Amino acid sequence: MTTVYVPRDSAARSVGADEVAAALAATGPDVRVVRNGSRGLLWLEPLVEVETAAGRVGYGPVATGDVPGLLAAGLLAGADHPLRLGVVGELPWLARQQRVTFARMGVTDPLCPDDYVAHGGLRGLRRAREMTPAAVVAEVTESGLRGRGGAGFPAGVKWQTVLACPGELKFVCCNADEGDSGTFADRMVMEGDPFMLIEGMAIAAHAVGASEGYLYIRSEYPDAVATMRAAVGIARDRGWLGDFAPHVRVGAGAYICGEETAMLESLEGKRGMVRAKPPIPALEGLFGRPTVVNNVLTLATVPAILAGGAAAYRDLGVERSRGTQVFQLGGNVARGGIVETAFGVTLGELVAGYGGGTRTGRPVRAVQVGGPLGAYLPTSMFDLPMDYEAFAAAGAMLGHGGVVVFDDSVDMAAQARFAFEFCAEESCGKCTPCRVGSVRGVEVIDRIRAGEQRDDNLVLLGDLCDLMTDGSLCAMGGLTPMPVRSALTHFTDDFEARTP
Repeated sequence: MTTVYVPRDSAARSVGADEVAAALAATGPDVRVVRNGSRGLLWLEPLVEVETAAGRVGYGPVATGDVPGLLAAGLLAGADHPLRLGVVGELPWLARQQRVTFARMGVTDPLCPDDYVAHGGLRGLRRAREMTPAAVVAEVTESGLRGRGGAGFPAGVKWQTVLACPGELKFVCCNADEGDSGTFADRMVMEGDPFMLIEGMAIAAHAVGASEGYLYIRSEYPDAVATMRAAVGIARDRGWLGDFAPHVRVGAGAYICGEETAMLESLEGKRGMVRAKPPIPALEGLFGRPTVVNNVLTLATVPAILAGGAAAYRDLGVERSRGTQVFQLGGNVARGGIVETAFGVTLGELVAGYGGGTRTGRPVRAVQVGGPLGAYLPTSMFDLPMDYEAFAAAGAMLGHGGVVVFDDSVDMAAQARFAFEFCAEESCGKCTPCRVGSVRGVEVIDRIRAGEQRDDNLVLLGDLCDLMTDGSLCAMGGLTPMPVRSALTHFTDDFEARTP
């Protein structure tokens, strides 16, 4: 029997993976079709892999109509064909990466527990349970793992705070409300390696003394919701969870719930609005109890750290940015997808080396890193290393690792306007600088583009940005000026008056 792999990832399914899988399964009993996660080479989806003596040979992108010709050419033997890519693990795009969090991605059947264990799953949890909670926290701290949700706060410090809190009831909350433009790594983890995230949450629960956990998934991810619910049930039936009880909750459709306190409000059944801090969630979080709040990539990386040891993870990366980051290439890019590599790779290596430039073939003009509140960077900054401190020094941020590419047809004044427009739409409305400032920002940019008292309005725009940065309650309003300022700095000419 020949094993053929066809991804069940949403991105692959959106371009016909289900139909391709069905066509392959219909060829007869000698073909076993496994629905794996995506490898992350999204421009090649649906990517079909065939198990051969030489390894898993890939073909892609495969349309349903290609299946008869592929079978006739010898697909099941890994034979030559115009769509043949070679042994998938040896493709340069993958071979150059340093996959830690995504090591199993696309390799295993996401909902097969035996497959998970056979490929290294549970090693981290088993080791953690042989250690004291304090020792687990020390291991995570020593690894240098920082939150992958955007702020880059040291995970071990947060865990230590919760561990030190008295009380029997504590929570672990995973924020999977992945709403940044150009980001999809959280979704891929949940759809492609769900047991890894559950294992990470269970390790965190053991480390801080939590008995319950909540996985808050954005409502726009129905496949991830279904997969995680199934995986939690399997893990429970297998006895992997012990006394830890994780629950899956579907988000309320608000971008602001990506902010940790707004997510906690939503979990409590309230409108997603930002809480004032202090107190921080580690002290008074869900239902007023000590709570670990991490995002998907942070918790999903923990099992590898416990399995391989803190030193092995810390050896990757640069300065205070240790380990790897899962970068997501999107927008107008030729080869969009997932690149996991150590911190320190340059922006240019990601966009030109991995991404292959723009999909349109026109020159790259700008790249936005860190979601809709991230800075727009010109090609003159392509030598900027991807690490937290280097980006902060450049007036930018890594955020969740999203990298969105624009070619030379982009209007950067329009992009700056969109930053304010987005904030006005998604603001929770609790604080005035964000709620009102975003609306005023749209109006000021419209006046600048219309040539109305341009110099005066540019000064006003700068003052407005200062006010939002310093006066907003959370990063929603506080970071909205970042893309605006970067567009003004690097693409000044786009703010000249436009003729109707």
